Amino acid sequence: MKNSLKDKIVIVTGASSGIGKALVYEFAKQGSKIVLAARNESKIIQIEKELKERGIDVIAVVTDVSCEEDCRRLIEMTIEQFGTIDILINNAGISMKALFHEASLKVLQRLMDVNFWGTVYCTRFALPYIVKRKGSLVAVSSIAGFNGLPGRAGYSASKFAVHGLMETIRIENLKNGLHVMVVAPGFTASEIRKHALLADGTEQGESPRDENHLTPPEFVARKIIGGIKRKKRNIILTWEGKLTALFQRIIPRIVDLIYFNELAKEPNSPFK
Repeated sequence: MKNSLKDKIVIVTGASSGIGKALVYEFAKQGSKIVLAARNESKIIQIEKELKERGIDVIAVVTDVSCEEDCRRLIEMTIEQFGTIDILINNAGISMKALFHEASLKVLQRLMDVNFWGTVYCTRFALPYIVKRKGSLVAVSSIAGFNGLPGRAGYSASKFAVHGLMETIRIENLKNGLHVMVVAPGFTASEIRKHALLADGTEQGESPRDENHLTPPEFVARKIIGGIKRKKRNIILTWEGKLTALFQRIIPRIVDLIYFNELAKEPNSPFK
């Protein structure tokens, strides 16, 4: 199992920072061949350069996952370079912080374009190759895909949609050997809160949480790789997340109150 990912062709979206970047380096340790996809060209080029110096077979492809043609080109360049795809990690995503009735509809649309449609596009173009290889399709999601989070309407909606998409693809391919995994990491140190969209579409700028006390992205990356090796169905990394997924079905009103009170404590929370 230790070397089961050696020479596997892996695409990681949102590869320039956070969980995506950590995944790239963890796959490199496994001896995988990696395709880095992100909008930030300078960052992924730097990562590509560093990994090539280590002897890793890697390419960087500037990709805005909300753009269908960018995603098509990402898959085409992967096939041109490596000939196939074993693993697709749909990791690219953005968040928001605004009450539903105050948020611009363009903010909600942007969340769906990146988080949901970005997953749809990349998966649609890559799926035939992954199925042929009996590979793994992974979506880095959130507990917000199990339970709606106040102030995160667009984010929760997009993650619920991703969960539905992944579950459907899993069932449709039950006899094809395709591995489908959804990951809910919990609060992880990354730039997602810094770039979260406010009601008017501007970025939040500063994280409302102490990033130094959140789960390290390297830990999440190792758990994801372990889940791929073991063909796990879902991974919920925190006890809070596991309890939410369970209690949401049993005592949903209590779960709602807990999340309201927790997120109301954030600096500049839109509700009290």
